[in-house]
Amino acid sequence: MSELANNHTYPCKECPPGMMRLQYITYFTWLSDELITVPNFPAWVCDVCGRRDYDERAISWLSMLLNPDAGKSTPRPRWPHPPLSQRDSTRPSLE
Repeated sequence: MSELANNHTYPCKECPPGMMRLQYITYFTWLSDELITVPNFPAWVCDVCGRRDYDERAISWLSMLLNPDAGKSTPRPRWPHPPLSQRDSTRPSLE
């Protein structure tokens, strides 16, 4: 997040007197049957009602990391080969 974000506040959408401020909190989420906790996660938190709005880039980054397919190579599609008769006819002659 930028330096501007660290000093910036904005009104809470939930309660009129509250102001949203950037804080680093522990984020909780479920991954199948496991509870995952992420410390120092950026969130905008209302100083009155406690509403939390999570940083979209951080959520996107976390989703990518928690994706069960992360780090796995994606299989390339196999293209069908033309029949042997067509392959032989397209090769240049070595004569």
